[in-house]
Amino acid sequence: MSESTDPASPADQIAAGYAFTGPALELGALLWDGACLPDRQIRIPLSMLGRHGLVAGATGTGKTKTLQLIAEQLSAGGVPVFLADIKGDVSGIAAPGTANDKIAERAGEVGQQWEATGFPSEFYSLGGLGAGIPVRATVTSFGPVLMSKVLQLNQTQEQSLGLIFHYADTKGLELIDLKDLRAVVAFLVSDQGKAELKGIGGLSTVTAGVILRSLTAFEQQGASEFFGEPEFDTAEFLRTAADGRGLVSVLELPAVQDKPQLFSTFLMWLLADLYTDLPEVGDLERPKLVFFLDEAHLLFNGASKAFLESITQTVRLIRSKGIGVFFVTQTPKDVPADVLAQLGNRVQHALRAFTPDDAKALKATVKTFPNSAYDLEELLTGLGTGEAVITVLSEKGAPTPVAATRLRAPQSLMGPLGAADLDTAVKSSLLYARYAEPVDRESAYEKISAEQAAAEAAAEAAAAQAEAEKQAREEAKEAAKAARSAPKPDPSLAQQVVGSGLFRSLARSIGTQLGREISRSVFGTAKRRR
Repeated sequence: MSESTDPASPADQIAAGYAFTGPALELGALLWDGACLPDRQIRIPLSMLGRHGLVAGATGTGKTKTLQLIAEQLSAGGVPVFLADIKGDVSGIAAPGTANDKIAERAGEVGQQWEATGFPSEFYSLGGLGAGIPVRATVTSFGPVLMSKVLQLNQTQEQSLGLIFHYADTKGLELIDLKDLRAVVAFLVSDQGKAELKGIGGLSTVTAGVILRSLTAFEQQGASEFFGEPEFDTAEFLRTAADGRGLVSVLELPAVQDKPQLFSTFLMWLLADLYTDLPEVGDLERPKLVFFLDEAHLLFNGASKAFLESITQTVRLIRSKGIGVFFVTQTPKDVPADVLAQLGNRVQHALRAFTPDDAKALKATVKTFPNSAYDLEELLTGLGTGEAVITVLSEKGAPTPVAATRLRAPQSLMGPLGAADLDTAVKSSLLYARYAEPVDRESAYEKISAEQAAAEAAAEAAAAQAEAEKQAREEAKEAAKAARSAPKPDPSLAQQVVGSGLFRSLARSIGTQLGREISRSVFGTAKRRR
């Protein structure tokens, strides 16, 4: 009998480390001394999926299929799954796979009873870009730290953005979409708004200009579609299907795969939102949700210290909420050490050592594994597609022996779902009507615009009143001046006659004569006869 079947052999010692008594996911068969041993199964306890994990390996080594394999078995075990589908090739999990000779050969090698099976799935998209139910977030819930990361702000600018969010919150200015944030920034550097932040440092026009320019660049990436309402309720990811299987939520990202900072930051928002909303539950027999972050290195490239601290804290604490997180990337060095230290389960596919940097990364990866009976440097460069080096946490929470493994084949379709089938799946979902159409209610932009319009109208009315009063005064002055300087009009003929000396003398004479006549008639004196 060969060494591999000797009870004291290293193969048996490794296999014994995976002989769990509770529910477990079947990953594949042990590889030892160049042979695949189907009676030595490598597994991971279902209860340990909440302790986070890493799936790593060079391009083309089978990371995506490993992700699909684990997601299938989680769903079958009643655990909801979230998958970020960067390249668009995970959507096939909703449809049964297609049997062929290659799959039959792999199933025979690893002792798998393969049966074509599709799994209950929902498909989402960021803001409706691409196929899927739109997932939107408000700017307020996104927060200043994540927003600073995606806008590529430095520490000083990030602090200023925090002040802007604080001001909007205290003033009841809802930051729903990007135009709301833009409106608040512009207001705080306007003549009317400068005094608002003066007591806490203010907002410089230079910093405001940087933020506004970054927002413009962000919007040009199509980000305006991602922010708004109705805001997606991340509790939708925690559902199970009518048959008890966990729902697989697939976030379709091919339409934005050339915008890594955007979708990676958005994925962190989803994780942070789940952490905020869920209660503490401690260790569970099965996690509430397992979250897979594909192309995880995109999360950390150029990340600020505050952002890295946010990720590390989220990963450290979210386990107590019943959420497991798996990072899928090329090498472990893509993940910061503080985050990597939180990952209890490891599936390491082949690494390449074509350059000095590759060789350095290989040595660093080997050092992250427990002591092993394998020559890991040699093993990791010689693994074939669909093979990996695995170590997980046992049911007692201790690391299992390092095991080279030939992985099982996924039972669902290993490729993208057809466009017509995907569209049908999306539009037949009960969630489509709830989230498909955007809603633009009154928020910071409308409130600030209304206040500014009212202020401008009042200023215009006051200016118009002042101008009218000034005009009236000017007209009165002109009228008075005109009256003083106007020539006197020529007297009429009657006025000329009355005013003449002859007329006055005649009037006096007539007056005297008439007076005498009246006196005589009153006193009875007779008219003197001549």
